[in-house]
Formats: sequence, structure tokens, C-alpha cells
Amino acid sequence: MKIRNTQVKKQYNLFLTENPILRYINFSLLYMAQGAPEGITFYAIPAWLAINNKTPMEIASFLAVIGIPWSFKILIAPLMDRFTILSMGRKRPWVIFGQFGLIISFISIGFVPDPLNNLDGLMLAGFFISFFGAFQDVATDGMAVEVIPENEQARANGLMWGSKTIGVSATLVIGTALINSLGFSTAIPFMSVAFAFFILVPILFRERPGEKLMPWTKGKVSEYSKSVQLKSWIKIFKDLFKVIILPSSIFMAIGICFNGMLNGLVDTLLPIYTIQELGWSNTSYSEIYSITTLISGIFGMFAGGALVDFFGEKKMITIYFILTISLLAIIGMSSALWGYNQYIFGFILLATLLATFLSIAFFSSAMKLSYKTIAATQFTLYMAISNSGRAYGSGLVGTLKESFSWEQIFLLIAIAPFISMIMIQFINFIKHKQSVKKFSLRSIT
Repeated sequence: MKIRNTQVKKQYNLFLTENPILRYINFSLLYMAQGAPEGITFYAIPAWLAINNKTPMEIASFLAVIGIPWSFKILIAPLMDRFTILSMGRKRPWVIFGQFGLIISFISIGFVPDPLNNLDGLMLAGFFISFFGAFQDVATDGMAVEVIPENEQARANGLMWGSKTIGVSATLVIGTALINSLGFSTAIPFMSVAFAFFILVPILFRERPGEKLMPWTKGKVSEYSKSVQLKSWIKIFKDLFKVIILPSSIFMAIGICFNGMLNGLVDTLLPIYTIQELGWSNTSYSEIYSITTLISGIFGMFAGGALVDFFGEKKMITIYFILTISLLAIIGMSSALWGYNQYIFGFILLATLLATFLSIAFFSSAMKLSYKTIAATQFTLYMAISNSGRAYGSGLVGTLKESFSWEQIFLLIAIAPFISMIMIQFINFIKHKQSVKKFSLRSIT
């Protein structure tokens, strides 16, 4: 009877390493928290700027600036691998810090005076939202690599990325409606109150048994954290260098960069193309994009990870890229059908669905290639490279629009997924894992 009670208690504990259901809930909610401010900054605000006749170059510049902090996550990650309040977990203190900063910066963007004619101020506020979002993102990813077993990673990434897209879609449609009805400066602080709920997630859930909830509560450092925590900058960068020069790491870096560029190009292009070329309102765009993102998120949660589990990362990434290239070619060569809203809706839906499934497969692949001792740094390096590509792609839209027609732009964008698809073919997960295992054995001896 005593054994049974112990088993029940263990099943319902609040430690991420001990409870798979809690892991799925925790990381899904944290990724939804990342999606909420992105829905405003990367989608609702650009659509709002487009409907107020801001130029493609101005909108692209705003998106490029707010994308910069996501490109420098690699500077944040080593700090997290090196320093933490270890008695609270290796990454959890940083998650709490990032979430708190995200709430404060999200409120602050509502106080930018005359935002339509003060793009510098709007960019600065958006920059800080992305800065703290990057903090939370790095910490969440590092914690996920460490506490999610490999056999759960694909499924977890499906739930995580699906939750993020749901967060994006919900805040996009709600944020756009509030901006149009209440005005920008009132709508944003109003939404931040609801957003503050997410900070409860990292506060309530601990990584491992025995750890503290907060610095002033009871608890101690877990034996696992003691064994893997690095105390030397030289060791962190030495291990990172050994892993990133492996062939699979190099091909992943190139592939994920061009996939990020694809995302930046499409995300920046859509509000400009639909509002200024097709004559949609920002409300129409936000509603359509929110619906397609919500559908993509739901499919990603329940099918994205399962497909990767069944067929493997490389095969699914290749299929997704072939479909993406075909989709871009079709839309670029069918301008006669652009006047049909259902046709454009179908294009946005398929593009969003493929982008979601690609992100799930890429995240799972990056986790497989990560060395747990420097999990935050290595995984973040891949994500920083992806976000650098995204920022470059966002900034490229204005330049492309000045030189090419919309038909030509769609065809040119297809180059990015083609290059990424080729790079992915050279990744060898088994050989990479064997090389990483040798690093671990050498460290022990």
C-alpha cells in the first residue's frame, strides 16, 4: 500500500524530469507565451503600418530591427550555461527573468508617443520586446534539451511549436481588433495584463526533485545539475567548437539559415502584398492570417511531431521543402487568379502549414544534434543562425520590391528553400551522435 501511494505521488509531482504530461504542458505554455508578443510585433503592427500607408521599406526596416535580438541569442546562451541559481535549476531562473522582462517591455510599447510618425521609438520598444523574448526563448530551449528525453522530442516540438502558432494567431486577431477599436496606445497595455498570466508557469514548476521554487524557499542543488554544470568559459567554448565543426552541425547551420530567410521573406511580404497590392484591410489580413496560423498550430501539435517520429526528420524536411518550392512557383505564375480571395487564402494556409511543419522538424533535428553539457549554447547557435536569416530576409523584401514585380519576387524566394533542402541531405545523425559520445568519454577519462 505504501509503495502504491509513493507511485501515485510520483506520477502527480511537479518536477519536469519526473512527469511527461507536465513537460508537455510546461513547454507548450512557455511557447505560447513566446507567440503572444510575436503576434503583435511581427504581424499585427506591420499590418497596422501597411493599412496606414507606410512604405514597404519602412515596414521591412521595422521588422529587421526587431529581429536583431533574436540573431544575438548566441551571446546570451553561454551566460546561461555558465551562470545560474543552480538550486532553482539550470535554466528555470533565466526563464523567469526573461518572462518578467517580456511583460515590462510589452507594456512599454504602448507608451511610444505618436507611433505612426515615430518609427524610431516604435522600433526601440519592439527591440526590447524581442530582447527579453530572446532571453526566455534561449532558457526555454536549453531546459527542453536537458529535460525532454530523445524519444519525446519530436512530439514535444510539435506541441511546442503548435502552441506558439496558436499564441501568435490569437494575439494577432485580438490585437488587431483592439488596435482598431481602442487605438494603439490603449490596446497594447490592455493585452499585456492578460499576457502576465504566463509568468506563473516557470514559477510553479521545478526542473528536478529537491530544487527551490524561489531563492528564499527551501531546496538544494540536484546531483545531476552539479555533474553537468560547467564552471569554465574555456570548457564551454572548447566543447562548442568541437561540436559545431562536425559536418552535420555545419550543414544544419547553413540549412536552418536559409529556412530562416524563407520565413523572414514570407512573413514580411504577406501584409504588404495583401494590403497594398490586393487591397485588403489590416483587419481582413489579420483574421485570415490568424485562422491559417491557428489551423497550422493545431495540425502541428497533433501531426507535426508524429510525422517526424514515423518518417524521420530528413525525409519530412525534404518533402516540406519540395511542397514549399512548388507552392511559391504556382503563386508566382498565377497572377490572373490573385483577385480571388479564396485562392490567396489557400496560398496563405498552405504556406503557414508548411512553415509550421518545417519548424517542428528543424527544432527536433537541432535538439538531436545538441550536446547536453552545452545544450543552451549549441541549440541557441542554431536558432540564432535561423533568426539571422529571418532578419536578413525581412530586410530584403523592400529591396526586392524596388527592383522586381510581385510575380518575380515569389519565384526568387523559392531559391532559399531549395538551398536549405540540399544542405539537409548531408546531415548524418548517427555519425554525429557517435562523435559527441567520444567527447563525453574523453571528458570522463
